[in-house]
Amino acid sequence: MSKLGTLYLVPNTLGDDGRAEQLPPWVLPAQTIAQSAKLQHWIVENAKTARALLKAIDTVSPLVCTIQEMQMSEWRGAARNAKYGDSVKPADLLKPLLAGNDMGLMSEAGVPGVADPGAELVLAAHKLGAQVKPLVGPSSILLGLMASGLNGQRFAFQGYLPHDTHERGSKLKQLEIESRKLQQTQIWIETPYRNAAMLMACINSLAPQSLLCLGIDFSLKSEMITTLAVAEWRKRYSNEAACASLQNRPTVFLLLA
Repeated sequence: MSKLGTLYLVPNTLGDDGRAEQLPPWVLPAQTIAQSAKLQHWIVENAKTARALLKAIDTVSPLVCTIQEMQMSEWRGAARNAKYGDSVKPADLLKPLLAGNDMGLMSEAGVPGVADPGAELVLAAHKLGAQVKPLVGPSSILLGLMASGLNGQRFAFQGYLPHDTHERGSKLKQLEIESRKLQQTQIWIETPYRNAAMLMACINSLAPQSLLCLGIDFSLKSEMITTLAVAEWRKRYSNEAACASLQNRPTVFLLLA
């Protein structure tokens, strides 16, 4: 039996800044770029954004590669459900590994498998006995925790919260109780067009003294990171209309009661 290839977990940038021309060295280290330039077989979450990054990598070392796209129809944090076509299973996408070829797994943004599809493929690679090698790159969750000033010794990532207004408010109150009891930073994300609704839910559901951080557009030129007591957020944003500047921008929410 031939030696199995290695599955490299390749981070993507957190936005379009620098993808088209030169990759920002403060976002993707030279070693990550160099290793990515050697890979000819790829599994990606989104072919369009993957090609944009690979085009930038191509300026470092010309690439000739094949791209397979993961068909992820629905996922929500830890409860995400990876649905493949009837004939396509994770192991099928990893066939180049069995032939001894190294492969790259790329997220649409950030790192594969963390608040992103890909974990099932990584587990399949482990079951095949292949080596899995994570490469260094940006994770909005960790960048948010680092920059929030909140408890970095004890924290929990909650994925997406409910969309229903009542359920979302109840979940926020539950997370606040757990945070206060455990002195644990609660971290979650939201679909960007719901940012205003999420912030208003926080303002209306959480205690005034609880600390809330919004980390927006991490590593991009438009980056904005702010930690305030909920009472201060309430003064700044009195209604959804006041939150217009936050809409449609990738955001990480962090709470410490």
